Formats: sequence, C-alpha cells, structure tokens
Amino acid sequence: METSPLPTGTVSLLFSDIEGSTALLSRLGASYADALTGQRRVLRAAWAAYDGTELGTEGDSFYVVFSTAGAAVAAATRAQRDLAAFAWPGGEQVRVRIGIHTGSPELHEGAYVGMDVHRAARIAAAAHGGQVVVSESTASLVAGSLPADVALRDLGSHQLKDIPRAAHLFQVSVAGLQVDFPPLKTLGAVSSLPTPTTSLVGRDAELADLVALVRSPGLRLVTLTGPGGAGKTRLAIGAAARLMETFPDGVFFVPLAAATTPEVMWMTIAEVLGAPAETRLPPAFLEHVAHLSALLVLDNLEQLPGADAVVSQLLGSSPRTVVIATSRRPLHVAGEHEHPVPTLELPDRPALAEAAQSGAVQLFVQQASMVRPSFALSDDNVGDVVEVCRRLDGLPLAIELAAARSKLLTPAALLARLGTALELRDPGVDRPTRQQTLRATIGWSHDLLPATQQAVFCRLGVFAGGADLEGVEAVCADRLGDTDPLDVVADLVDASLVSVGQGPGGEPRVSMLETVRVYALDELRATGELDDVRRRHAAYVVAVLEALEALQRGAVDRLLEGRQRFETEHDNVREALAWALEAPGTDPTRAALAMRLCLGASGWWQDCGCYSEARGWLERAIALAGHDESPELAGCLTALTTVFGIQCDFARAHGTATRSVAVWRQLAEDGRGDNERLSSALRALGSCELNLGHADAARAALQEAVSVAAVVGDRGAVADALRVLAFVEASEQDLERAVELAEDAITLYDDLGDEHGAMRLRHSHACYLRLIGRADEAQRRMQDLVPDVLRLGDAGALLVLAEDYGAVLAEVGHHHEAALLLGAADTARAREGAPREPPQQAQIEAPYAVARVALADAWDRSYASGRAMGIEDALSSLPDITPSAPRSPSA
Repeated sequence: METSPLPTGTVSLLFSDIEGSTALLSRLGASYADALTGQRRVLRAAWAAYDGTELGTEGDSFYVVFSTAGAAVAAATRAQRDLAAFAWPGGEQVRVRIGIHTGSPELHEGAYVGMDVHRAARIAAAAHGGQVVVSESTASLVAGSLPADVALRDLGSHQLKDIPRAAHLFQVSVAGLQVDFPPLKTLGAVSSLPTPTTSLVGRDAELADLVALVRSPGLRLVTLTGPGGAGKTRLAIGAAARLMETFPDGVFFVPLAAATTPEVMWMTIAEVLGAPAETRLPPAFLEHVAHLSALLVLDNLEQLPGADAVVSQLLGSSPRTVVIATSRRPLHVAGEHEHPVPTLELPDRPALAEAAQSGAVQLFVQQASMVRPSFALSDDNVGDVVEVCRRLDGLPLAIELAAARSKLLTPAALLARLGTALELRDPGVDRPTRQQTLRATIGWSHDLLPATQQAVFCRLGVFAGGADLEGVEAVCADRLGDTDPLDVVADLVDASLVSVGQGPGGEPRVSMLETVRVYALDELRATGELDDVRRRHAAYVVAVLEALEALQRGAVDRLLEGRQRFETEHDNVREALAWALEAPGTDPTRAALAMRLCLGASGWWQDCGCYSEARGWLERAIALAGHDESPELAGCLTALTTVFGIQCDFARAHGTATRSVAVWRQLAEDGRGDNERLSSALRALGSCELNLGHADAARAALQEAVSVAAVVGDRGAVADALRVLAFVEASEQDLERAVELAEDAITLYDDLGDEHGAMRLRHSHACYLRLIGRADEAQRRMQDLVPDVLRLGDAGALLVLAEDYGAVLAEVGHHHEAALLLGAADTARAREGAPREPPQQAQIEAPYAVARVALADAWDRSYASGRAMGIEDALSSLPDITPSAPRSPSA
C-alpha cells in the first residue's frame, strides 16, 4: 500500500498520551495490554475519520498531522467522546491528554522539524487527562466554525518548558464531557513579579485579607494606602504571588516611581505586558488588553498626576483585569476599595515569648541575622529590640534600616544612637509623624556612613530606574577619588540604603526605593549640589546615547543589544530631559543638553515605537532653543520631521524639514556645517516632498543628499538617500530605475555590514520586483526576509512586510495566506489609528482584489483568521512556499 505524501505548508500537529499510564499499569496488571489496545483502536479511528496521518506512536502516545486545524480539533473531540464511552477493563477510565498546534514546520527527510513540533508536544504535556488544549494559531482558525456543542475556553498565556515565547493557550470544551480541570502543568502563567530576597514576615493576616479581597466577585481595584516605608509594595507583591493561578493571563508588577506623565505610565504598563510597540498608547493599547484576564500591581502612584484617569480608563476597557495600586493616598476612582496598610504589630510588653510573635520584632530579627548570623532574640536584648521597633513606629523600612546596623551595634547601642536622631525630628515640618520617623531613620543611617559613602548615596538619587557602575563613577568621580565604586556600593547595600540587581550583560545595577531616593534628592537640594549633580547625570546620559548611536547601523545583534541598553536607561533619559527642560532661566547650556539628549534618543524612540513621546520632547527642546541656530537644533528639526512623517502629519513635516535644511546651510556658511547631517536633512525633506505629491522636488532633494554625502565619503548616508530615491522612482512608475537604485543601495549596506539597512531595502526591492512582473523572485526574497524581521522585532517593519508579502503571495496564487496577512495587518493599523499611505495602498490593492475574487466565500474566513492573529503569529504561521505550486483555499 502506498503511503500518502505528508501535507506541506500550514499544518496542524497533534500529540496525545495517557495520563498516569504507569499507575494504570500497576492497577490493571495483565489487563493493561487490553486497555492499551482499546485506546489505540479508538484513537486511530478518530484520526482516520478526519484524514489524519500518523507520524509515530510509542507506548501509549501518538503523533499525528492534519491538513487543517478544523480536522485536528474535530478528531480530538471525537477521540475524547469515544474514550469516555469505551468499556475499559476493570472499570477503569483511561484518560488521554491531547495538545494541538498549527504552524509551518519544515519537512526534512520525510519528517517535520522545527519549533512548531516542539511547541505542539509541550502543549500536550501541559494538559490533563480528558483535556484538549490548543495554541492560539489553532484556536483562531477554528473559532468561527465549531459545532454548537464545542467551545473554546481561554486559558491565558503560559510559559512552556524550553519555548522562549509565552504561549496563549485555549481549551476545547465538549458538551457532556469534563470541562473543569486543574491549572495547566506549565512553568506558570506569565508574570513579571520581582523575586523578594527575604520572606514576608509579620503580614500573615494582612496578606490573607488582601488575597481574599482581590478574589471578591466584582472587585476591580484595590488601593493599598499608607506612609512611605509602610510595606505597601512588599505586601502587594506577596498577594500577587499567591494569586497567579487566579488570573489566566498572569500577574504583572509595573514600577511607576519614575513615571511623570500619563503617557509614560501607559507606555510602562504596555512594556511590562509585552505589548507590541505600535500598541503602547490608547486607543491601540486599550484594544490590546480588551480581553486580558490579569492582575496588575501598579506601584507608586502618588507622585503621578493623571494616574486616576489612566487606571479608570484601563479598567473600563479591560473588564477582566484587576488592579492592586500602591499609593500614599487613594485614587478616588469609581469602584476603588481603599485598603490602608498598617504598620507592623508591636508587642504590648517586652516579654520574650510575646515579642517573638510581633511582626515588627520578627522583621528586626530577620534583618539583623542577615548581617550578623549569630544574632538571636534573648532575654538580655528583647527590651532594647522592642523599644527600637516602638520608636520606629513599626515602619518596616525604618526597622530594616536600623537592623542593618546590627553588624556593629548591639540593640542597646543602636537604641542610644537612634534615640538622638529621632529627637531631631522637626515639629514644624508639615509631615505626618510616621513620615518624619522614616525620614529621621534614613537620615540617621545616612549620618553613620563615612563622608564618601554619604556623598555617593545622595548623588545616586538623581538616577531614575537605577545606575550601572559606569554611571556611578560619572556622577560621583570627584567624591570617589581612588576608591573603587563597587566597594562604596557594597557599603550602601550593607546599610540597606540601596540594592543591587543585574543589568544588561549581567553587569551590576544599583537602585534605591523611591522613599529613600526622595531623601537623597532633598539632601542634595539642601546642600546646593542638586543642579550640579543633575548636570553630571544629564551629561552621562548623553554620553551613553552617543555611544549607542553606532549600534543602530551594523549587525542585527548589535541593534538588539543597543535597544536593550536604551530600554534599560529610558527612565534616566526622561529624568535628564525633565531637568534640562524645566525653567532653565538664563542657562543656555541646558537647552543644548536637552537637544543632545533628544538627538541621542530619537533613533531609539522610533525603533521602539515611542512616536508621541519623541514628538513631545523634541517640540519642547526646539521651543526652548528659540532662534539660536546650532547643529543641535538642526538635528532635532530633522528628527522631528521623521516623527511627523511617521504620524502622516506631512504639512508639519515639510515645515520642519525645510527649516532644518536652511539651518544646516547657514551653519555651513559659518564654518560649522556637517555634510552627513545635511544629507540626512535633505533625505527627510525629499520624503516630505514625495508624500505631498511633489516628485520633482523630492528627486532634487534626494539627488543633492547623495551628492553631499558622497563628498565626505559617507557611504551609509549615500545608501539611505538612494533608498528613498528608489521609492520616488517607483511612485513615478520608473520601476526599472527603482530596482537599479535599490540594488546599488543594498550593495553599499552590505559593504558596510549594515544588516538592518540592507534588510529594510531588500523588502522594498522585492516590492519593486513584483511591480515589474518578477513576482516569483519577489516571493522568494520576501520569504527569506521573514525570519530576520521577526528576529528584529521592529513593529513597523513587520506591519509593512505583512502587507507587501501578502500582495506578493496573492500574485503567485497563495490567496489564503494573502487574506490571512491582510487581516492581521488591518487589525494592527486599526489599533494604532494609522491608515496606509496612498502610494502603498495603490501598489497592493490590485493583487488583494484578485485574491478576494479567487477565494470567493472563503475570503471572509481566511481574512477573519488573520484578524484574530497578531502580525508576528500570522507571519510565523506561513509555510515555505514554492511559487509555481499555489495551494488551494482552505480555512
């Protein structure tokens, strides 16, 4: 009998096995063979009924492939029904778990290989006996065509073993069969909770109350209120850790101490949730989270104007999301449940047995034991320990700071020194007593430091989001002298004033709690050092950004490295900009610093999709500069032109581009010109002219950009200008010339080792090939591009690639895949409110119209499948395609 060839392209892979087979064998003994035979007969009948091809069986497991997702799911549901109805030996019930994933595995030597195979196997391993679990790609393809007695249940995002990206999983629920199962056996729902370094002590009752409160039906927002240092954040994290299985899409910690505007708050939440760059602001982000079932811990909201509106809008748009907020005051949002966090319990008297049960004393003992392992609560020291905790009002942070001194001081000595510090609280300061207690405790801990450590501690307050050792040295060089900054940081860690985590590349990164940071900044302000230290900080951030600029050209790995470093330092960029732009008075150097910060960040803002934020900072910096024409101003005008262009604000883009070119020409006359930057400005102007329909003006600006760059031998700038010039020629229907220019530019990018530049242009080049009738070649080139662009993760590039590749696939007869990609792209554009530019719409309209006619009724089904998928999933699901063998429509 001949074996049918395996299906190629998009296929659905099914894995199954018996749950608890070893235990079943021990119970059935010799009858186990009969049970195994019955299981195989039932399952093979189900696979065959839907044209499944059995790829392997070992013991009680099966590995089967189906041509469509619908067939795989139908086979799985039949299998579970038939297994439930089968008369098993000994009255046992054989329970089989099934996992399905739809993808495009590579067919190699008669077998499927690739990550899709592993993903399907891991999904099956996560399921329970009697359960069918499918991936998002499978669910999206069957969602609209399931029988009335079969439904999908969203199980949320889960981390599968050895699979890098989290998987959004669904259960196929069958009427009449078991539908409620324990949590999936994955590495857990996706979460971003920080890992505490110590256990949470003294909070058992509060923790239980908070967990029960969050689980209350209908409750959406709990705000933990209390003074700084009361332990709000630690309690919220502890509760979230216990609630991970309650929320299918996971629990997420969102640190917002560095956020200063609602826009930054939105972007920080979106980054933590892993939202694509193009969906990180409303309304796109609200659509992204519309079906999210997650718990968000929004930490440190009291300093953030407009936080109440953000939380209200978020909860209104995401009905299954719950928020735990921490703030010194309530948000006053509808439906808010304020939950004051008390200080730790203090004992009524200093008896050893009673004190040992007190939360405050337990925390002191825990922290003291960390720095002095021999420390123990005893009859001799219990009175002093209780009095220390009492004087610190039971504030956890204050107790931690005091206990950190136990390495050198006994509780009695600690109490004596602490007493003096607390007596210095200023009764005239308009702060609650407990807040004064905390500040006094921080001040006391600060005063015990040597002078160098004191200075470094205060200066670290200017960093938002932490600092690496290079940053510590840059801001503290004059106070460090020959002292190793790592030694100083170690002393500050010992004093519990800072903590050290890992930054990019595993390098140590120093951070401090926001309450402690505020104290450090106040100290700098009191000594008159704040402006000088902020200037050092801003200069350091400029240096970091200028060093990162080189990573934007070259190998993709270098670009990804640069992106990670920028994201790590983004809060420091914002902090430096906020200082440089605040009431600079008569200091013109602040305006220059602000513009240099914007110039260094602009390329990365574009890379991560922070267009609105970039526009805001650039407009403020340019306004501050006024008419003081400088290279920094001209560069910022060019950067703002690019942002305006991305946002399709072409009239404003033309205005800033024209002004930028004029400033560069004037600077050249003054002997301060820069041909590389002038070429960039001319290229931006050429793009504006093209978008406004002025092809001749665009061509003239771009040809000058090429000439200017060539004069100084800047081949990268020449390639950039040729890339846009090729687009001009394509828009004017001189497609052969567009192909020639694109090939010239690709050669330059390749010679320079600029993988990112070459990648973008190879995409355009493939589009031009399609337009001159070389669709097969265009398809091969775009297919080769997909893995590289997916790896890069550039949201804008992925979107346009999906649209253009879909047009190519439509032209070579792969109409189903074309509809899928267009559906995914249309959803992304609707989310970000970004319509296609007219030239691109004109280029892709015809092939999609052909595909729509060819698919007839199947078009809507394929298009809807694409709309249910993200761009990355849609592109990842594509098979390797041979243009000469178009596939038949399927759903």
